[in-house]
Amino acid sequence: MKLFKKKPKPAIATELITAQRNSNLEMRFPDTLDPFEKELYDRLRNAVPIIDSALMKIIRLTGGFKVICSDENLQPELDFFLENVPVGIAGKSINVFVDNFLDSILTYGSAIGEIVIDSSGKCIAGLWNGDVSKISISAGENPFCRKYYMRDSNGNEKIIPHPERILYSALTGNRPLLRGVPALSSILMRIYECIGQNFDRAGNVRYAVTYQPSSESDYNYSHERAIQIAKEWSDAMKSSHNGQVKDFVAVGDVDIKVIGAENQLFDTNIPVRQLLEQVISKLSIPPFLLGLSWSSTERMSSQQADILTSELEYYRRLLTPVICEISEAFIFSTGRKAVCRVEWDNINLQDESALAEARLKNAQAREIEMRLENLK
Repeated sequence: MKLFKKKPKPAIATELITAQRNSNLEMRFPDTLDPFEKELYDRLRNAVPIIDSALMKIIRLTGGFKVICSDENLQPELDFFLENVPVGIAGKSINVFVDNFLDSILTYGSAIGEIVIDSSGKCIAGLWNGDVSKISISAGENPFCRKYYMRDSNGNEKIIPHPERILYSALTGNRPLLRGVPALSSILMRIYECIGQNFDRAGNVRYAVTYQPSSESDYNYSHERAIQIAKEWSDAMKSSHNGQVKDFVAVGDVDIKVIGAENQLFDTNIPVRQLLEQVISKLSIPPFLLGLSWSSTERMSSQQADILTSELEYYRRLLTPVICEISEAFIFSTGRKAVCRVEWDNINLQDESALAEARLKNAQAREIEMRLENLK
């Protein structure tokens, strides 16, 4: 008789615990972009040129790429397709689609595209960059598939019938890169507006001409003399537009002052710089790349280059699956199967002179090592 029996091994569950949910309750993705929020970011890029410039530089610094097919026989056909695939009305080539796709990711936090199929349903007719504010996403039948819904102007949603043709990518947490910037930008635009108003008042010179009668007879004719002084002063000012120079001559106690000359304009360098520092910190771009010379000897250090490189690598990781999905979809549409990978161009953010000097020192070191080996 066995006093101690072995406990039976528990059955291994084949269903994810986190996937258990009520079938009547759809799990929507958090932080879906609102149409009004999209309009806010669009206006923000138009109102603050430095934000638009930073985003466009990030897109250019991300660099180019080449798609490598596992089947070498399909490589020329794949290259021709990627170079000539239509992208809506924006142009042709996969580069145009990727640039617009990344622009949407940076501005709105997510991007959506579509692989457009021709009328036969067999060949790819082109690519399309969609509007993320008109799309809502929910979990599908399992936690690894999605359902896409198209929203109309009335807020009604209609499911998109072919989710396998949809291309979607988002930043971590689906948070737009510009979230939090509008509050700072509103203060910045208010400062710029005040600067313009101050220059309208003090920068655009205006004169105050005062006539003080000196006797009782002058008081009797003060109105007529004031009208005459105003007429002559206006004529003297208008003559400058015709290339003439006229002097204003008056008899009596006449005082002429410049309005606002005794007031000084506020120094806005410090508050504007503080606000721009906060904005640029969100965009992860060195200030001097945007034309902000806050230091006379400012240049990109190796630490800054490494940080910016890591940011660009992060964006590349978001784009790589989308590029591979488009390439493999084209190969599958031809009735063949292959796997694609993306080779990105090297990111070179260092000074060319510094790189040349480093290569020279490495060559000299190798030459010294070879001489030492020959002596042995």
